Amino acid sequence: MTEHEEHKVEKEEQDESLMDKISEKLHFSNHSSSPAPASSSSDSDDEKKKPTSPAPETSSFGTKVRRLFGRERPVHKVFGGGKPADVFLWRNKKISAGFLGGATAIWVLFEVVEYHLLTLLCHGLMIALAGLFLWSNASTFIHKSAPHIPEVHIPEKPVLAFASALRNEINRALAVLREIASGRDLKTFLLVIGGLWLASILGGCCDFLTLFYIIVVVLHTVPVLYEKYEDQVDAFAEKALHELKKQYAVFDAKVLSKIPRGPLKDKKKD
Repeated sequence: MTEHEEHKVEKEEQDESLMDKISEKLHFSNHSSSPAPASSSSDSDDEKKKPTSPAPETSSFGTKVRRLFGRERPVHKVFGGGKPADVFLWRNKKISAGFLGGATAIWVLFEVVEYHLLTLLCHGLMIALAGLFLWSNASTFIHKSAPHIPEVHIPEKPVLAFASALRNEINRALAVLREIASGRDLKTFLLVIGGLWLASILGGCCDFLTLFYIIVVVLHTVPVLYEKYEDQVDAFAEKALHELKKQYAVFDAKVLSKIPRGPLKDKKKD
């Protein structure tokens, strides 16, 4: 083989190796770039399939709102979501106004006019019985039909259901009081004592009917106002609760931690 032929063979081998390298690079680039659209499309499909979680509730100022007492449901659901909630939140203004007006009339009748309950019942029954008696006897003279007086019976099942529910609530309250009196939870004990002390102060300032009327007025005004201005109220309440927790931590460290506790409910076995 001549020198010219050897040079020609070497040049062909170099060309073949160069072509192989170029083809490998092209194959690698195609292989690496081809799955990208599929992955992006699969990612978009996965994002579409994923259920969208509800966005956190924000106030009108664009900041995340932490509801009072950790509330996550609307105010209407907190009150049960039924007819009582509709009455307290003035969903039906006629019923709400009628209930509040009736409570106001009863309070004025007994507290302002100083009418007594027994006197009211007796006078009401006297007027009803006299009217029905006269109508029944005068129907033959005025040529009108006698009044239809329905027979009223108290059903047994609703009374038993109410008595059973009342018994369960009383037993639950007694169990809670026993748990508080056992001395295991000092924080709950102080809260209950504070609530009873506040109730005793209110009871000394007004009688039961006035207190009941105040509760009715509060239930018909505070929830609807809170629902209207809940963002502002929750922001203020969060700051107040944070300050109360700081003060309670200081009080716990200085006073409550030094008070001897009662026996533990469950003792760990060695």
